[in-house]
Amino acid sequence: MPQTYKPEQSLGFVLNDVARLMRRNFNRRVQELELTQAQWLALIHISRNQGMKQSELADILEVQPISIGRLIDRMEAAGWVERRPDPADRRAINLYLTDKAGPILTKMQKHGSAIRAQALSGVSETEQEIMLRALFVMRKNLIGEEGQNNE
Repeated sequence: MPQTYKPEQSLGFVLNDVARLMRRNFNRRVQELELTQAQWLALIHISRNQGMKQSELADILEVQPISIGRLIDRMEAAGWVERRPDPADRRAINLYLTDKAGPILTKMQKHGSAIRAQALSGVSETEQEIMLRALFVMRKNLIGEEGQNNE
């Protein structure tokens, strides 16, 4: 008897569901910081790539550049981010975190660690390593596919 396809048990569905639940849990935990999901995502990405262009952040967050502009306006007004002109491209603006963002990132990392621990409860270190290696390979494969489609 052929096995019936169960989308809720497919890799894509489960990956998306776990990511959604982790984001929702994180949103709940960081409410005390008075951050929106867009703000904490922006802070994380800017912290990983100080000096990134606003357009790069818009691409990563999959939003329109005008939306990023408004988001950065609010974050700049809060004192978390500063814009600096790009020395190599006078039309571009580079984004940097301020010292005021440091404590917020520390709290975000604490919440993130707690969520990861909760999500990985009952998953052995070996299973975690195997899963992570497989996800890295999958990401590399998909990035390679994107590169081929852009040629």
